[in-house]
Amino acid sequence: MLSKAVVKYIKSLQIKKYRKQHQAFVVEGAKSVLELLQADFELEYVFLTEPFYRQHTSSLPQGLAFDVVTEEELVKAGSFSSNNAALAVARIRQLPPLQIKKEELVIALDDVRDPGNLGTIIRIADWYGIKSIVCSETCADFYNSKVISATMGSFTRVNVHYLNLAEWLQQHTKEFNIYGASLSGENLHAMALKPEGIVVLGNEANGIRPEIAAQVNQLIKIPSFGEAESLNVATATAIIIDNFRRHTQS
Repeated sequence: MLSKAVVKYIKSLQIKKYRKQHQAFVVEGAKSVLELLQADFELEYVFLTEPFYRQHTSSLPQGLAFDVVTEEELVKAGSFSSNNAALAVARIRQLPPLQIKKEELVIALDDVRDPGNLGTIIRIADWYGIKSIVCSETCADFYNSKVISATMGSFTRVNVHYLNLAEWLQQHTKEFNIYGASLSGENLHAMALKPEGIVVLGNEANGIRPEIAAQVNQLIKIPSFGEAESLNVATATAIIIDNFRRHTQS
């Protein structure tokens, strides 16, 4: 049974201030919790429903400490409107200093504030084998429950670093090709792209800020064949990264 104190603690972790204070975050749902349990995060609490436990007994780590609770208790503690599987609280992982290789492809996000978009971009990065995402300090919080949920478990495999993006890009302008998504950029389909460099995508409404654009070597755009004004930033990320990966041998 989930105590009132534990429920209160879990609820508090929906707020960034308390995630930072306690250095912990919440993971909900079958897929995300299973991915978490196979990763190298330190666990504080794991709560499973009886049906979920019976179904996944063989895939749970040996020696896992967990409590069996009801679906109603999971819903009461978490942010999902329904959850018949699992909920866990894990410690925020301390990342090593960011180091990227010249032949590596990296996504950089400038002021992407929507948690669902950030989570989807993390999932896209995982699909295309991208291990690092660099975020401006105004982007949505990686450990926001909506971000974690949207990644569908990919949060365990992609490192997201928050820093002063303009300064970081400035340090790499001579070392890396830096591409920026822009409606005034060069047609992506007409370019011979290699899967390396830094790809910058901007805010959902305003695009890349001028101070970020100043660090970009090459502006690129997805050609439009209809009348839509713009694309969702996560959708644009998938299309752009696919063009960079198009000629990569799987």
